[in-house]
Amino acid sequence: MKGGRSKADTAKKADNKLGTKRKAPASDRISKKPAKKGKDPNKPKRPPSAFFVFMEEFRKQFKEKNPNNKSVAAVGKAAGDKWKAMSEAEKAPYVSKAAKRKTEYEKTLAAYNKKQQSGGSDDHEEEESDKSKSEVNDEDEESEEEEDDD
Repeated sequence: MKGGRSKADTAKKADNKLGTKRKAPASDRISKKPAKKGKDPNKPKRPPSAFFVFMEEFRKQFKEKNPNNKSVAAVGKAAGDKWKAMSEAEKAPYVSKAAKRKTEYEKTLAAYNKKQQSGGSDDHEEEESDKSKSEVNDEDEESEEEEDDD
């Protein structure tokens, strides 16, 4: 097959004519996304909305009325229907509880952020040692007793 063209050559030319670009292998590509930071387990959780405050109470009532129901979706659907049917006056206690929890959350979040900005040196000390302070004190006392024996 002198002078013949292989199928691979014709496929490359066809791609060039169409203006398509071939992607580089995954190993050659450089990731453009920065590494994602892990979530801090000490960060306070956001407070529930008024609906979720209502849901806490509603779940208990629904379980008492329907003890055989195991479906989470059924509970959520029933709660959503009831919430939509409620008037603003009926929702008011849940809204006020949610607002109170939100103010508490904002206080704890401010304290958390202040601690993070100050360097959070307290957290590093706890992470370095898994031993409680009493265990450390016990070891110190034992080492003092050993020194006395010498």
